[in-house]
Amino acid sequence: MTVERKLTIREAYVEASSFLQGHEVSEASNCAELLLQHLLGWSRSEMLLRWQEMFPVELEGQWCELLKRKAAGEPVQYIIGEQDFYGRTFKVTPAVLIPRPETELLVEQVVMLGTELWPSQEASPLVADIGAGSGAIAVSLAAERPSWRLMSSDISSAALAVAKANAERLGVAGRISFLEGDLLAPYIQQGLRLDAVVSNPPYIPEEDEGGLMPEVRLFEPASALYGGKDGLVLYRRLIAQLKELTSMPFLVGLEVGMGQAKAVSDMLAAVEAWDGIRLVPDLAGIDRHVIAWKRR
Repeated sequence: MTVERKLTIREAYVEASSFLQGHEVSEASNCAELLLQHLLGWSRSEMLLRWQEMFPVELEGQWCELLKRKAAGEPVQYIIGEQDFYGRTFKVTPAVLIPRPETELLVEQVVMLGTELWPSQEASPLVADIGAGSGAIAVSLAAERPSWRLMSSDISSAALAVAKANAERLGVAGRISFLEGDLLAPYIQQGLRLDAVVSNPPYIPEEDEGGLMPEVRLFEPASALYGGKDGLVLYRRLIAQLKELTSMPFLVGLEVGMGQAKAVSDMLAAVEAWDGIRLVPDLAGIDRHVIAWKRR
């Protein structure tokens, strides 16, 4: 991929879109646009306003390198180092899973049900996010509900570094405590009384690895993708650990993979601690979240 010297910004974008389409990149035009905004340091509106300006000759080499990386399958979010989630822009690196739109629905459910359980604006429930990753869940909850107390944990120190950076850049670092450890173990060890537990654990069955898109299989961290032979190993362990907490949380919200909602719901039901359990579909109609709650 080379850029001819007398191209406008728009012409460079069209050429790049065609190049990526030729390499079977999904959403090639959107990827070209995001990469171009990143390279130029412009917002989308600024880029459109300056559409007919000449492409900067001094950026040709960097532009070609970005397009080569995308053509080779690297997720555009890792290339530009960002992903939008719940109305905010998060830093992402190959150390963390790229936040998905489906998980925004999990945040929405926790905010909604949490507000029903703790209606006072002064209420300060202790909410634990298990598997911090980029910090998307914990940071979003902290930003949406300033009175809530947040804790977030991950087994990966590299992921925690990204989550902490996002909490700092989005102004909620002082209200989230980060812990390194496996699932609920660090909370159990400290004897913490958690009011709510939320998690988007690894849930892809190991046997499904070959069917994943290359940009997922080859670039995103395996530790954040695979949940054992049937994809449910982490749910079994997490739900079993609930009984080891000082007291049972009032709210548990879990994201699940396709076809896993009933199995996870049954695991939670077996705990016999809830007033209700609901399955929440994603925008494609797939049951994507399992929410259990009990009245205070």
